[in-house]
Amino acid sequence: MLQAINDKLKRTRWLGAVLLGLLGVIFALWGAYGVVNISFSAVDYGLKVNDERISAETLNRAWQERLAQYQQSLNGAEMTEAQKSQLQKELIDEYVRRTLLRQRAEQAGYRATDAQVRQAVLSEPAFQLDGKYDPRVARNMLAQLGMTEDGFLAERRQTLQIGQLGEAVQLSDFLTPAEVARIYALENEQRELRFALLPPDHFQAAVKIDDAKIKSWYDGHLNDYMSPESVRLQYAQLQLEPIASQVTVTPENLQAYYDKNQSRYSEAEKRHAHHILIALPAGADANADAAALAKAQMVVAELKSGKDFAELSKKYSADPGSATRGGDLGWADKGTYVASFADALFGMQPGQISDPVKTQYGYHIIRLDEIRPAHVRTLADAHAQIEAEYRHDQAGEIFGDREEQLQQKLESNAGGDLEALAKQFGLQTGEIKEFTRTSGGAPLGSKQDLIRAVFNDDVMSSGKIGGPVALADDQLVVFKVLEHHAPAPLPLADVRDQVIAAIRKSESTLAAKAAADDAVKRLQAGTGFDEVVKSLGVSAAPAAYIGRSDPQLPAQVRQATFAAPRPDGKAVYTAVALDNGGAAVLAITASKPGTPGANPQNDEQLINPYLRRDREGDMQAYVLELQRRATVKTNPAVFQ
Repeated sequence: MLQAINDKLKRTRWLGAVLLGLLGVIFALWGAYGVVNISFSAVDYGLKVNDERISAETLNRAWQERLAQYQQSLNGAEMTEAQKSQLQKELIDEYVRRTLLRQRAEQAGYRATDAQVRQAVLSEPAFQLDGKYDPRVARNMLAQLGMTEDGFLAERRQTLQIGQLGEAVQLSDFLTPAEVARIYALENEQRELRFALLPPDHFQAAVKIDDAKIKSWYDGHLNDYMSPESVRLQYAQLQLEPIASQVTVTPENLQAYYDKNQSRYSEAEKRHAHHILIALPAGADANADAAALAKAQMVVAELKSGKDFAELSKKYSADPGSATRGGDLGWADKGTYVASFADALFGMQPGQISDPVKTQYGYHIIRLDEIRPAHVRTLADAHAQIEAEYRHDQAGEIFGDREEQLQQKLESNAGGDLEALAKQFGLQTGEIKEFTRTSGGAPLGSKQDLIRAVFNDDVMSSGKIGGPVALADDQLVVFKVLEHHAPAPLPLADVRDQVIAAIRKSESTLAAKAAADDAVKRLQAGTGFDEVVKSLGVSAAPAAYIGRSDPQLPAQVRQATFAAPRPDGKAVYTAVALDNGGAAVLAITASKPGTPGANPQNDEQLINPYLRRDREGDMQAYVLELQRRATVKTNPAVFQ
């Protein structure tokens, strides 16, 4: 849930892509308690940065969020103590970096005004409905985060401050034309490569597998054969459609709704037309324009002589969408067409054929067939639509009220009876016997917000009602974990085929790599590439120049090609094992640098990616210097 909203937030900030690399995921990192807490006693701190204290509680909550995210990526398997220690160190480092940046921003006088903070909130996509800020959506999202409005505003203000500092640091950077040219030459270097792939199936015949080897592999790779972490989940959901079906509708209701929203049911004048397009290519000169106009005038003459419009459209029209239909454009209002076409069409009378009308696409010959005048649909005409919209609008109001009341109820008593709660608020209940950390479960699906909320340690262990979590604009769910099933090794009998396949892939790849290494030695000793490849029972395409991101080659082949020394008049040979099994033998015979052109400094598309990375490097160096000068103390028992 925290990651999902942060994904939405970070897409709106130019600086986010830079700072996230340094600071980690903001919401997932800081959780519901803000960045820094300085209101506690000295014995309670988890981290001190230049004498500013961050509570152990704040760090532990952030750690639980981080742990849940990584466990999900590991299919719920337990992490080793070394992995946990490394992640905890990274978490502390991220807190230190963000705190230092905020401190520096404040010292340098950077401030976010109330207006800037307000604009950041109003423009937050996570708080919007149909592209506009919606207070109800914002409150619900903050409730899912367990965050107060004041806490969120404080965090936005701090983020804006840090953003101002980061922008100032990075905008001071520049690249000279010589630097750009050197970077371009390196990153767009091409190398001449000839390679041969040694597929794993060439070596599988030599792989011997018995029960002892299968058992040994299984025991050594238990994490690859674990059942997913799951829970038995009781849930209750609030949906808009069931509410809409229960809304009482009277003729008076519909009349009042129709009168209030009559503009919804008005239709502009529409016209039904056919056309023939004589295409005019973009940038056409006067001669091409004259030729197209002459052809269009010829078509008009043929129409006036009595020839069939549909047949001429199929013969001459360059509009593929309408030509096969005889030029039929169907019914459309004036706003559908480009201005010159629309003006001509809406100035005609039914049955009239126009002279050639020029648009950016060419010359059009238009025939107007029918006119449907502007009109307002009556209540009787639009009765079904009006009733559906009335029900939907009324249900939306009820949905919002129930959502707010439900949230208040949960805040005051999150350990209540889910069945009683469902009855009180008109929720539809159900149970999922196996809701997994990796893929959720039907009918609630696999939305990451929900998975994170369900597998929150507090919810799983306390028996509390979790949520509400919005599954869609018109659907939210609350839930209770009835049973928790930790990941467990699947029986060897159930995964025996998978184990055998893994052994075959591993051992055949090792054999392929050994054969590739031997081939490299022979090549370096002077044996010809074709002779070596033939002896391996494979073939190789002719040498060709490749780039660092050539999509037609396996990633390991590209990486090994450019990791090898640059050939200097003499071929470089290397071997590489492939992730998908097997190996490759590489012969790198030549290289040529990228050539950006005469003046790369003026090429915006060329310089911007390099400048952005250079600025990121400056920002990293700036943060490292802040760290070097800082006084940081960590409570060694913070995560115990």
